[in-house]
Order: sequence, then structure tokens, then C-alpha cells
Amino acid sequence: MGRDSTGRDRAAAARDLLIARGADRLDHPGGTLLAHLERAETRLAAWGAREELRLAGLCHAFYGTDGFAESLLPLERRAELVEAIGAGAEELVYFYASCDREFSYPALETEDGPFRDRFTGGTCIPTARQRADFAELTAANELDVLAANEELRARYGAALLRLFTRWRGLLSERALEDLALVEGLGSRPDDRGR
Repeated sequence: MGRDSTGRDRAAAARDLLIARGADRLDHPGGTLLAHLERAETRLAAWGAREELRLAGLCHAFYGTDGFAESLLPLERRAELVEAIGAGAEELVYFYASCDREFSYPALETEDGPFRDRFTGGTCIPTARQRADFAELTAANELDVLAANEELRARYGAALLRLFTRWRGLLSERALEDLALVEGLGSRPDDRGR
């Protein structure tokens, strides 16, 4: 694992900042927000994700998301998260948090699919790596939520399975295998057409 400017392990620095910002006291499906974030990081590690993506998994809710409005850190203080996890991982966190899901999800799997930043209103065409990282992080996040909450799994599981089936080309083989293991999602994504 990388180190921050003080020599601390980046994951430890991220956890310290998460606790300082109250993630261990915020309710979230499956316990606290901190517990959810740690499970997302663990899932990404099990999938073989590189360090930046694992750190983004641990910190993906810092600026809130289109599905989780609570923010741990205002955007004006992004430098604090950069200090803890590095610029590359923080950019992934921002990209994930900034997603206007209704606008961006439908065409994420296409090379020219537009992405809208919900903070600025601007649009861009993400790189292949940005799209893959975003899909992988989304899968890790949503699979944890669905595994932790039966009501959410019943309400959103089928729609998420359709989404991840469309995103198959963006997801790692290990992520696709994990999709099949989450009870209540239905058939394996690789058993269905795009």
C-alpha cells in the first residue's frame, strides 16, 4: 500500500479521516457507512483491483453520491482527501460521486457514452479506464448494499442485474462471478444477452 506525505499507510490515513468525519456513526444498510466502505474496499481487493481503485472504494462516499446524499467532506476541501489517499484515488472518488446516474448510466458501456457531472452540470466522454473503474466501483458498492438489505435487494436487485449485464464488458471476470453469488439477484449475468 502507498503512503501519504507523513509516511502513513494510505488506507489507514483514509480510515482515520473517515472516522474523524463521522462515517463510523452514520447509519447505512448493513451497519454504519464506515463498515459499508470497508466491505466495498475488501470486495474490490478480492477482485484484484489496483490500489487506487481499492482506496476509492474505501472513500467513495466522501462527497456523497447521487444515491446517498450525505457528504463527509465539502468539495472545497478535496485537498484533505488527496492528502490521505493520493490524487489518483481522489479523482476516482470525485468521478464516482459526481455521476448524474439518470443521465450517465444508460450509455456508460459505449465508447462515446456521455457522462454528466452532477456538481458542475458539465458533460464529458469518459476514457475506457474511467468507465471500467466506475462500473467496478458501482458493482462493489451496490452488491454490498444488496447483500446487506433484503428489502433493497427485492426492490432494486433485478434492475441492477440488468444494469450490470449491460456493463459486462466493463467489469472484471471476478466481479461478474460475484454478481452470480449475491442471493436474490437472479440468473448469472453471463447467461443473459447484452
